[in-house]
Amino acid sequence: MHPPLCIVGPSDAGKTTLLESLVAELADAGRVGTIKSIHHDIEIDTPGKDTHRHRTAGADTVVGLTPSLSFEITPGGKDAADSEVDLLESTVDDLRAAGYEFVLIEGFHSAPYPKLVVGDRPVAPPVVARGPPTAFDVAALATAMIEGTLVDVDADSV
Repeated sequence: MHPPLCIVGPSDAGKTTLLESLVAELADAGRVGTIKSIHHDIEIDTPGKDTHRHRTAGADTVVGLTPSLSFEITPGGKDAADSEVDLLESTVDDLRAAGYEFVLIEGFHSAPYPKLVVGDRPVAPPVVARGPPTAFDVAALATAMIEGTLVDVDADSV
């Protein structure tokens, strides 16, 4: 399996667009899972619909199965975890156990995983590339992920 890769930077910097491009490049090489850090609570279920009603009735976990998608709503999140990084590492482990060869993460600038930094925000190492979103060679990054040759460009400055 390949190490997860975080894409970090400020809001509206181009992280999601960069992540989408990497997913498209990696999809032919193996299964890709993504994780998104969300800084505020959102309601992903439709109030009044069956799955929402199951949840408000007291179900600990609700699983929805559609013809083409499935989803799970479980209490917890960042507030219930010992730390944000612990929750992220557990989620990465779950995706790996489910057979995902590549895990791309949007956000989590303090994670111990390699990072692409969109912009010049200081982040925890390791950093494999930094710059504006247009500066990244997505095909080369995907190849480096596939071959396991991503390099920490900030190693000498740490």
